[in-house]
Amino acid sequence: MTAAGDLSGRRLYLCTPDRPDLPDFLGACIEGGVDIVQLRDKDLEARPLLARARVAAEVCRAHGVPFILNDRPDLALEVGADGVHVGQDDAPVALARRILGPEAIVGLSTHSGSDLAAAAGEDVSYISAGPVEATPTKPGREGTGVGYVSLASARSRVPVFVTGGVTPQRIPALTAAGVRHFVVVRFLTQAADARCAARSLRETIDSALSSEPSVR
Repeated sequence: MTAAGDLSGRRLYLCTPDRPDLPDFLGACIEGGVDIVQLRDKDLEARPLLARARVAAEVCRAHGVPFILNDRPDLALEVGADGVHVGQDDAPVALARRILGPEAIVGLSTHSGSDLAAAAGEDVSYISAGPVEATPTKPGREGTGVGYVSLASARSRVPVFVTGGVTPQRIPALTAAGVRHFVVVRFLTQAADARCAARSLRETIDSALSSEPSVR
């Protein structure tokens, strides 16, 4: 298992479904600047998900970045993932922590001030906040707007990874609102050149944050 380390310095979080070229795609994204990876595939049953999670975990381990599995702490334990990400309707954080142990990464999705307040009492390593904009990866969920992600970034005791419509064009406005960590799905999963797209995101993030007076 890769050491989870301090997530405060990790800026670019790829969340991806399974895909035929998964090893090459993950390698390209990491080489471009992705520094944390989540496999999120709601269509795979447990056995095929285990197989694909092992593939993803191996790539991430080889590149020294944490690998997170969505929703299934039991399968995350089986494949030696660095942690799990759960939503508001998934396995409770306490159960995920009990299964994976105190050193594992446990992330939690939040979408509102009440979610944020509840997360403050949970043993989480990070939270995600958003989606800033409505996105097809979260069907039926309205966008939170910048206000909520700004609030979460300011108040959370753990790193806040912002989701929903993250592109190089949007990053300066988000960093100005206090965002320091970014989750990306479509900008990378739909890119013709994943390495180039990741590099564009990472360079924009680093440039925007370098001009901020306080980065955490």
